[in-house]
Amino acid sequence: MSRDLNALYIHDLSGFARALRSDLAGQGTSPPGHQAMLGLIARAAGFRNYQQLRADAPQPVISKPVARALRYFDGQGRLVSWPAGTMTQGLCLWRFWAGLSPGRDYAERDLNAALKDWHLFGDHVLLRRSLIDHRLMARARDGSWYRRIEQAPPPDALAMIRG
Repeated sequence: MSRDLNALYIHDLSGFARALRSDLAGQGTSPPGHQAMLGLIARAAGFRNYQQLRADAPQPVISKPVARALRYFDGQGRLVSWPAGTMTQGLCLWRFWAGLSPGRDYAERDLNAALKDWHLFGDHVLLRRSLIDHRLMARARDGSWYRRIEQAPPPDALAMIRG
């Protein structure tokens, strides 16, 4: 089951807590299940049920390419596998670009160490080459240093960086 993000603004936290406590007291001795708890929270917040809360909550607007690219990352923000599409690859690389320090020269060893921490599929060399191919990093001819190329990320890249 996917995890949906639902915004919940509670105007009166004291009233919310009071309503939730009252609903929990009416449930009996066993703690409510997950779905029942969602319903109790929604009713305490002034909604008829959890479905109404979800329908009324503002949904974040992200493009389809960004949504597709975000599926390649796990909960800790690590890239799980390398996407097949070039456009999706480019969007994924913006997360790595954002994690690199601006203006810093990286030795290959240091860049490799950072990239190894940010992915799970074991090919940091592919990521390093792709950062250069997508013009997100520059490299000395002799490979002695790598540097992030400073630029303003496009809107989809900003959405990727925010995650």
